[in-house]
Amino acid sequence: MENNHTDVIIIGAGISGIAAAYNLKKSCPNKSFLLLEGRSSIGGTWDLFQYPGIRSDSDMCTMGYRFKPWVGRKVVADGPSILQYLKDIVTENSIDQYIRFNRMVDSVSWSKENKQWSLSINTNNDYPTDNLTCDFILFCGGYYNYDQGYKPAFPGEEDFKGEIIHPQQWPSNLDYKNKKVVVIGSGATAVTIIPSMADDTDHITMLQRSPTYYIIGPEEDPLGNFFRKYTTDRLAYIIVRWKNILFSQWFFFNQARARPKKVKAWLISEIKNKLKPDYDIDKHFTPQYNPWDQRICLVPGGDFFNAINEDKASVVTDHIERFTENGITLKSGEKLDADIIITATGLNMEVAGDMKIIVDGNDLDISSKMFYKSMMIADVPNMVVTFGYTNASWTLKADLTAEYTCRLINYIDTKGFDYCMAITDESVEEKGVWLDFTSGYVERAKHKFPKQGARAPWTNTQQYLSDLLALRYGKIKDKDLKFF
Repeated sequence: MENNHTDVIIIGAGISGIAAAYNLKKSCPNKSFLLLEGRSSIGGTWDLFQYPGIRSDSDMCTMGYRFKPWVGRKVVADGPSILQYLKDIVTENSIDQYIRFNRMVDSVSWSKENKQWSLSINTNNDYPTDNLTCDFILFCGGYYNYDQGYKPAFPGEEDFKGEIIHPQQWPSNLDYKNKKVVVIGSGATAVTIIPSMADDTDHITMLQRSPTYYIIGPEEDPLGNFFRKYTTDRLAYIIVRWKNILFSQWFFFNQARARPKKVKAWLISEIKNKLKPDYDIDKHFTPQYNPWDQRICLVPGGDFFNAINEDKASVVTDHIERFTENGITLKSGEKLDADIIITATGLNMEVAGDMKIIVDGNDLDISSKMFYKSMMIADVPNMVVTFGYTNASWTLKADLTAEYTCRLINYIDTKGFDYCMAITDESVEEKGVWLDFTSGYVERAKHKFPKQGARAPWTNTQQYLSDLLALRYGKIKDKDLKFF
């Protein structure tokens, strides 16, 4: 049993936690820290998900860390390669000595009297219980429940004689050779699974209630390959990284907000050019919402559309009436035969792990608070919650959050303070829910989100360039952040 005090505790050993640990080692060398991981291995998402074709849904030059160039040639990487990339960083930087596995944090409690956090760990399982305290705590556990994905109840499920599988609980021994497979859902998971299974199944069908936006990207970046040939991997990485940042956020996202009809027409025309001339694009690939109201799925090399053109995969747009013994009956009356049904229906979203957080004896209701710089809950001392972008790579914001946290910790230390706390006043008008996004997994969890204000630093800009200036180079001290 551990019973000790650490300067900083990081919760979660995935992309965000590893970024935090690296930056703490580099920028706060005099601070002790621990990285607590509830599972038995690092990697988070990239260790948890095992479905066929698991891959990044962002380009690897922005999904990779600024401090560790991604040297692979492919724009989008497979899950095992990403996991190895993370393991290499942990080993190269001796981060593994700070990780404590099988440490599930159940609750955290701040004491103003002691000026520290107390963590309750492993009280709900069979591993040894730890009692740890720290001065500063970082929530880096991601944004969804690792134990259970979102799976709506479908009428007649008990009648289906085949297998029903959620991608988050993918069985290692699933045999889909020459089977009829239906994938419910049309997001990034579905368009990854379908082309990966299409060659082996009898046929695979994507069943969607409504269309999703897709962007077809190259499998390799010609500009990156050119610079790798004539310069260094690091220089090529920097150039392509900034090219992709500027295109995805400064141009593509902003254009989608300013000219949604034009961007929508372009996205749909790209798919139309990829599919056969008689394909019903209006029905299957023309969403009713605007681009970036929900996340746009990246399809490298157009592999999903290639599977459709080769008649190995198909798309059905309809609503489910019920499951039957041999498949699914749709509200239109159409029947889909299936041996296996994959419910790619999304995640159960969480904020700070839906953990019990106590501040001076009072349970914290995050949904009643505002979010300072999209990383600190108002009126909560010495706590940072890492949350990445929805319109760009998660890692971009995780990196910046880790850098800012180190600057903040050093400022507290240098000035002789004990803790800091973001505080709102009457000048901060509430603007609404912090994350304004219409994806199903977001809509289901909006009641958990903090609020955002009508002025900086309480707004959620979703803009890397403005965050870069504010978090890497901006002043630490401002009127909304108090030090004690």
